[in-house]
Amino acid sequence: MSTLSSYSVQPYVFFPGKCEEAMEFYRKAIGAEIAFSMRYKEAPPCDPPAGAPKPQMPPNWGEKIMHASVKIGGSTIMFSDGCSQQQGFDGFSLSLTVPNPAEAEKAFTALAKGGQVQMPLNKTFFSPAFGVLKDQFGVSWMVYVPGGPPQ
Repeated sequence: MSTLSSYSVQPYVFFPGKCEEAMEFYRKAIGAEIAFSMRYKEAPPCDPPAGAPKPQMPPNWGEKIMHASVKIGGSTIMFSDGCSQQQGFDGFSLSLTVPNPAEAEKAFTALAKGGQVQMPLNKTFFSPAFGVLKDQFGVSWMVYVPGGPPQ
């Protein structure tokens, strides 16, 4: 049996029809690196088990992203266009930890472009720079510098 220390959790974020645009946005905004990307047209044909329905892909989605691994610093996040037009990111935030307030300001400003600031980047009792925003794709981000407020 595996021990818990051998487990990992990686968010899998779906951007219905806008995955490639999102990857490019995060590449420019916070230096995300595309480690792997596969389009729907590159997937092998699917033969579902007997009696199971064949998966349906929206029309003209061959060029859309079926699966991508995106590295942000030491973290990996999975991205996809998914096969649904529904989008919603309620109930969670991605927390971006940066080394100092200057980097926090740079990342926060870049991620907020076209989005909505929910809590401006500011000093708090637990951080010299912390802020919350929803980016242009509707993903909630918390930008955070570790440590208490500067003395």
